[in-house]
Amino acid sequence: MAAEKRTIGIAMDYLPSSKAAARWAVDNRVKTGDRIILVHVLPKGSDASHKELWKSTGSPLIPLPEFMKMNVQARYGLAPDKEILDVLQAASKAKQVEVLAKIYWGDAREKLCEAVDDLKVDSFVLGCRGLGPLKRALLGSVSNYVVNNAACPVTVVRGPTA
Repeated sequence: MAAEKRTIGIAMDYLPSSKAAARWAVDNRVKTGDRIILVHVLPKGSDASHKELWKSTGSPLIPLPEFMKMNVQARYGLAPDKEILDVLQAASKAKQVEVLAKIYWGDAREKLCEAVDDLKVDSFVLGCRGLGPLKRALLGSVSNYVVNNAACPVTVVRGPTA
């Protein structure tokens, strides 16, 4: 009996902590035949030509080969890291996984939890910047919020230390 195809969400902002989370997910969580969805959340004030159309539901799912094209990235106001996209493309080929991207606009904490529900992910992986207690109290911890409010198992990967 074949294993059921799983959907794994990865929060992505291209900071070192989210890139570490993506690498960890590819190495430790993703299995042959799974589906990876990179979830991007841009601030409400971000200008995107399609934002009005998709402000409540997020962008459509974008296959990795299309997402890697510069005009698609520019259309959504993203500046992805080529290295991490190459890691995902290699995983796509080696493990026969489908890699998609989706963009939301708004508060990262709320939108990541919405993504978990909307995309029906089986597990979610995100990075942790390792803010100190004072900064975490002032800014709020996205990872803590997602761990406590997402409707699926969440793995938090600590980013590289400076």
